[in-house]
Amino acid sequence: MTVMIDPPSWPAHDRVWSHLVSDTSYTELHRLAEQAGLSPRLFDGDHYDVPQERYARAVAAGAVEVDGHELIRRLIDSGLRIRKKQR
Repeated sequence: MTVMIDPPSWPAHDRVWSHLVSDTSYTELHRLAEQAGLSPRLFDGDHYDVPQERYARAVAAGAVEVDGHELIRRLIDSGLRIRKKQR
């Protein structure tokens, strides 16, 4: 069971963002997001968008730091990936 986060590197809305995903279940993902103080509004189908200022708190809550390629590979391999056209 792993919840992973990639480094903040996605610019949008005058901020830089990370992604928080689980390779096991959405329940696990939602639980860690709640512990990290993330709003449910930040959930985007199969991941949470995490503003840079919440990155350290997500890691402190238990998210494992991985690069973006590893994050997406593990999300796809888990079967939890939702493609844009499915959202």
